Amino acid sequence: MKNICILGSTGSIGTQALQVVKFNKDHFKIVGLAARSNLELMEKQIRLFHPHLAALEDEGKAKILKEKVKDTRTKVLAGQQGILQLASMPESDMVLSSIVGIAGLLPTLEAVKAEKDIALANKESLVTAGSILTKSVKKHGVNLIPVDGEHNAVFQCLAADKKKENLNKIILTASGGPFRNTDRKALHNVSPQQALKHPNWSMGKRITIDSATLMNKGFEVIEARWLFHVDVSKIHVVIHPESIVHSMVEFVDSSILAHLSVPDMRLQIQFAFTYPERMKSPVSYLDLIKTGQLNFQEADTDKFPCLKYAYQACETGGTMPTVLNGADEVAVDAFIKGKIGFMDIPAVIMETMSKHNLVSDPSLDDVIFADKWSRDFAKETILGIG
Repeated sequence: MKNICILGSTGSIGTQALQVVKFNKDHFKIVGLAARSNLELMEKQIRLFHPHLAALEDEGKAKILKEKVKDTRTKVLAGQQGILQLASMPESDMVLSSIVGIAGLLPTLEAVKAEKDIALANKESLVTAGSILTKSVKKHGVNLIPVDGEHNAVFQCLAADKKKENLNKIILTASGGPFRNTDRKALHNVSPQQALKHPNWSMGKRITIDSATLMNKGFEVIEARWLFHVDVSKIHVVIHPESIVHSMVEFVDSSILAHLSVPDMRLQIQFAFTYPERMKSPVSYLDLIKTGQLNFQEADTDKFPCLKYAYQACETGGTMPTVLNGADEVAVDAFIKGKIGFMDIPAVIMETMSKHNLVSDPSLDDVIFADKWSRDFAKETILGIG
């Protein structure tokens, strides 16, 4: 029995993780659940999974939740301190980090310091503080297992040959989002509703828009650089509309290993929970005959400049990926609210990056400052567009 704590339990990844736990209830036990503010769903999760601790970042809603579940044995915590306490709770063996945004960074670091294995679904932890997180993981001797489909695929492929000198290239696949066949000029007029209709995956709003701009794939390039300790020049992106091949690894002898499955995040979540073992999952088996063709094409960074900016931020290093992330989050939110157009998203990001004073070897305080600066600058830039 593995005791699991889920940070971000009411989000897309968190709810799918709880489906995995329910399917394998003889193998996993939920001991902690944390979320931002979804009071109603958190109450349902508490009553279904009976965690020792639950936490809501919204202190007002946490107070209401505490009253609602007083008939249970679950202790309710509040605010960021409550989430940090839950992330390091002694009872857990593994922490699933799936809080959206940079808000997930500090709880992830807290869990690592408490020597918990990490199932990582929070991109921002590596994008904004890759050096800090990976050093802490090494120092405390814990496992860092990626949950993102692409990195989970690379993680599994590299298990066949762990010699770094044998790795030639990491190939990350991208669906291309809803606009892969849309003319560049037409992208100026797409609506948030159109951008939120991902062809293959059901995800949160921000990550769905990031998939439409290919920024999500850019973040994954930065993550891969830290997860697998390779130079960014060895990380390539290809468009794969079917989302069946989740990623590939090319070795120096020219052989390529690929990871294939139906597009269902529960498979990657379960692998992270069971690693290094495997067990039956709630995911259906892949039928290659019904799948038919698998297609691949080059990623167009002129049409989708966010991917290009992510490579530039990764190559620059320091606080630049933090600025990339902060500006993107603000710009995506403004687009969803109808304040700017789709192609204004990369424009805001590029303007913010161009005005940033880089810190080459940042501390955690530097990362937090750069994040706040980038958000403030991006908001001012958006006001100018409006």
